[in-house]
Amino acid sequence: MPGIKKTEKVPKHMQERFDAIVALTDGVCKEYLNEEYAQLARQATATLCRKRPSPLASGRTNSWACGIVYALGFVNFLFDKSQSPHMSAADLCAAFGVAKGTGAAKSKEVRDALNTMQMDPHWYLPSRMDENIMAWMIMVNGFIVDARSLPLEIQEIAYQKGLIPYVPGKQKG
Repeated sequence: MPGIKKTEKVPKHMQERFDAIVALTDGVCKEYLNEEYAQLARQATATLCRKRPSPLASGRTNSWACGIVYALGFVNFLFDKSQSPHMSAADLCAAFGVAKGTGAAKSKEVRDALNTMQMDPHWYLPSRMDENIMAWMIMVNGFIVDARSLPLEIQEIAYQKGLIPYVPGKQKG
Protein backbone atom coordinates (compact mmCIF):
# COMPACT_ATOMS: atom_id res chain seq x y z
CA MET A 1 0.00 0.00 0.00
CA PRO A 2 2.83 2.42 -0.76
CA GLY A 3 2.43 6.00 -1.85
CA ILE A 4 0.03 7.51 0.71
CA LYS A 5 1.50 9.22 3.74
CA LYS A 6 -1.02 8.61 6.55
CA THR A 7 -0.23 11.51 8.83
CA GLU A 8 -1.93 14.66 9.98
CA LYS A 9 1.17 16.84 9.60
CA VAL A 10 0.65 19.87 7.39
CA PRO A 11 2.79 22.84 6.32
CA LYS A 12 2.62 25.74 8.78
CA HIS A 13 0.95 28.03 6.24
CA MET A 14 -1.89 25.46 5.86
CA GLN A 15 -2.40 24.67 9.57
CA GLU A 16 -5.24 27.15 10.10
CA ARG A 17 -7.07 25.90 6.99
CA PHE A 18 -6.52 22.28 8.07
CA ASP A 19 -7.91 22.99 11.55
CA ALA A 20 -11.01 24.72 10.14
CA ILE A 21 -11.81 21.90 7.72
CA VAL A 22 -11.15 19.18 10.29
CA ALA A 23 -13.40 20.88 12.83
CA LEU A 24 -16.25 20.52 10.32
CA THR A 25 -15.44 16.98 9.18
CA ASP A 26 -14.99 15.77 12.77
CA GLY A 27 -18.34 17.26 13.77
CA VAL A 28 -20.29 15.70 10.91
CA CYS A 29 -18.52 12.35 11.22
CA LYS A 30 -19.14 12.25 14.96
CA GLU A 31 -22.83 13.07 14.56
CA TYR A 32 -23.70 10.99 11.48
CA LEU A 33 -20.90 8.53 10.67
CA ASN A 34 -18.09 7.16 12.88
CA GLU A 35 -14.54 7.71 14.09
CA GLU A 36 -13.07 5.79 11.16
CA TYR A 37 -14.55 8.28 8.72
CA ALA A 38 -13.30 11.15 10.92
CA GLN A 39 -9.77 9.72 10.96
CA LEU A 40 -9.71 9.17 7.19
CA ALA A 41 -11.05 12.70 6.67
CA ARG A 42 -8.26 14.17 8.82
CA GLN A 43 -5.64 12.18 6.90
CA ALA A 44 -7.14 13.12 3.52
CA THR A 45 -7.28 16.79 4.53
CA ALA A 46 -3.63 16.68 5.59
CA THR A 47 -2.65 15.00 2.33
CA LEU A 48 -4.47 17.71 0.36
CA CYS A 49 -2.82 20.43 2.48
CA ARG A 50 0.61 19.05 1.58
CA LYS A 51 -0.06 19.14 -2.17
CA ARG A 52 1.72 21.93 -4.08
CA PRO A 53 -0.26 23.96 -4.72
CA SER A 54 -2.89 22.82 -2.27
CA PRO A 55 -6.40 22.79 -3.71
CA LEU A 56 -7.63 23.67 -0.21
CA ALA A 57 -5.87 27.05 -0.23
CA SER A 58 -8.92 28.75 -1.73
CA GLY A 59 -12.65 28.15 -1.67
CA ARG A 60 -15.21 27.79 1.06
CA THR A 61 -14.16 25.70 4.04
CA ASN A 62 -17.50 23.92 4.35
CA SER A 63 -17.47 23.04 0.64
CA TRP A 64 -14.04 21.41 0.97
CA ALA A 65 -15.04 19.62 4.18
CA CYS A 66 -18.12 18.24 2.43
CA GLY A 67 -16.10 17.28 -0.65
CA ILE A 68 -13.58 15.36 1.44
CA VAL A 69 -16.17 13.33 3.34
CA TYR A 70 -18.23 12.89 0.15
CA ALA A 71 -15.13 11.52 -1.64
CA LEU A 72 -14.43 9.11 1.23
CA GLY A 73 -18.10 8.11 1.17
CA PHE A 74 -17.78 7.41 -2.55
CA VAL A 75 -14.74 5.18 -1.93
CA ASN A 76 -16.53 3.33 0.90
CA PHE A 77 -20.06 3.10 -0.58
CA LEU A 78 -21.56 5.43 2.05
CA PHE A 79 -24.50 6.16 -0.26
CA ASP A 80 -25.43 2.45 -0.58
CA LYS A 81 -28.36 1.69 1.75
CA SER A 82 -27.02 -1.82 2.41
CA GLN A 83 -23.86 -0.40 4.05
CA SER A 84 -23.37 0.74 7.61
CA PRO A 85 -22.97 3.56 8.20
CA HIS A 86 -25.21 4.84 5.42
CA MET A 87 -26.13 8.39 4.49
CA SER A 88 -27.59 9.86 1.32
CA ALA A 89 -25.49 12.32 -0.66
CA ALA A 90 -28.16 14.98 -0.19
CA ASP A 91 -28.20 14.51 3.59
CA LEU A 92 -24.40 14.58 3.74
CA CYS A 93 -24.27 17.84 1.80
CA ALA A 94 -27.03 19.31 3.96
CA ALA A 95 -25.03 18.45 7.10
CA PHE A 96 -22.23 20.67 5.77
CA GLY A 97 -24.64 23.35 4.55
CA VAL A 98 -23.76 23.01 0.87
CA ALA A 99 -25.79 22.18 -2.23
CA LYS A 100 -25.61 18.60 -3.48
CA GLY A 101 -24.06 19.77 -6.76
CA THR A 102 -21.32 21.63 -4.89
CA GLY A 103 -20.58 18.61 -2.70
CA ALA A 104 -20.40 16.32 -5.73
CA ALA A 105 -18.12 18.75 -7.60
CA LYS A 106 -15.74 19.14 -4.64
CA SER A 107 -15.77 15.37 -4.17
CA LYS A 108 -14.60 14.94 -7.77
CA GLU A 109 -11.80 17.46 -7.19
CA VAL A 110 -10.77 15.60 -4.03
CA ARG A 111 -10.87 12.19 -5.74
CA ASP A 112 -8.78 13.54 -8.63
CA ALA A 113 -6.25 15.15 -6.27
CA LEU A 114 -5.95 11.96 -4.21
CA ASN A 115 -6.01 9.77 -7.33
CA THR A 116 -8.60 7.54 -5.71
CA MET A 117 -11.49 5.32 -6.81
CA GLN A 118 -14.12 3.11 -5.21
CA MET A 119 -12.61 0.49 -2.91
CA ASP A 120 -9.20 2.21 -2.96
CA PRO A 121 -7.35 0.44 -0.12
CA HIS A 122 -5.56 3.67 0.84
CA TRP A 123 -8.84 5.35 1.73
CA TYR A 124 -10.98 2.37 2.75
CA LEU A 125 -12.43 1.98 6.24
CA PRO A 126 -9.97 -0.18 8.21
CA SER A 127 -12.78 -2.20 9.83
CA ARG A 128 -13.96 -3.34 6.40
CA MET A 129 -10.55 -4.00 4.83
CA ASP A 130 -11.07 -7.78 4.95
CA GLU A 131 -13.95 -7.47 2.47
CA ASN A 132 -12.05 -5.17 0.09
CA ILE A 133 -10.73 -7.42 -2.65
CA MET A 134 -8.65 -4.54 -4.07
CA ALA A 135 -6.50 -4.53 -0.92
CA TRP A 136 -5.42 -8.11 -1.46
CA MET A 137 -4.71 -8.35 -5.18
CA ILE A 138 -0.99 -8.60 -5.99
CA MET A 139 0.98 -9.78 -8.99
CA VAL A 140 3.07 -12.93 -8.56
CA ASN A 141 5.03 -14.26 -11.55
CA GLY A 142 2.82 -12.26 -13.92
CA PHE A 143 -0.47 -13.45 -12.42
CA ILE A 144 -2.83 -11.38 -10.27
CA VAL A 145 -3.71 -13.35 -7.16
CA ASP A 146 -5.41 -12.82 -3.82
CA ALA A 147 -2.53 -12.56 -1.33
CA ARG A 148 -4.66 -14.24 1.34
CA SER A 149 -4.41 -17.51 -0.59
CA LEU A 150 -0.61 -17.45 -0.70
CA PRO A 151 1.84 -19.09 1.72
CA LEU A 152 2.62 -17.11 4.88
CA GLU A 153 6.19 -16.29 3.82
CA ILE A 154 4.94 -14.63 0.61
CA GLN A 155 2.28 -12.74 2.56
CA GLU A 156 4.98 -11.45 4.90
CA ILE A 157 7.10 -10.26 1.97
CA ALA A 158 4.05 -8.59 0.38
CA TYR A 159 3.32 -6.83 3.68
CA GLN A 160 6.95 -5.69 4.10
CA LYS A 161 6.82 -4.22 0.59
CA GLY A 162 3.59 -2.38 1.46
CA LEU A 163 1.49 -4.36 -1.03
CA ILE A 164 -1.11 -5.59 1.48
CA PRO A 165 -2.49 -3.88 4.61
CA TYR A 166 -1.45 -6.63 7.05
CA VAL A 167 -0.55 -10.31 7.14
CA PRO A 168 -3.82 -12.26 7.36
CA GLY A 169 -4.10 -14.38 10.49
CA LYS A 170 -1.66 -12.16 12.40
CA GLN A 171 -2.48 -9.22 14.64
CA LYS A 172 -3.68 -6.27 12.53
CA GLY A 173 -1.69 -3.08 12.79
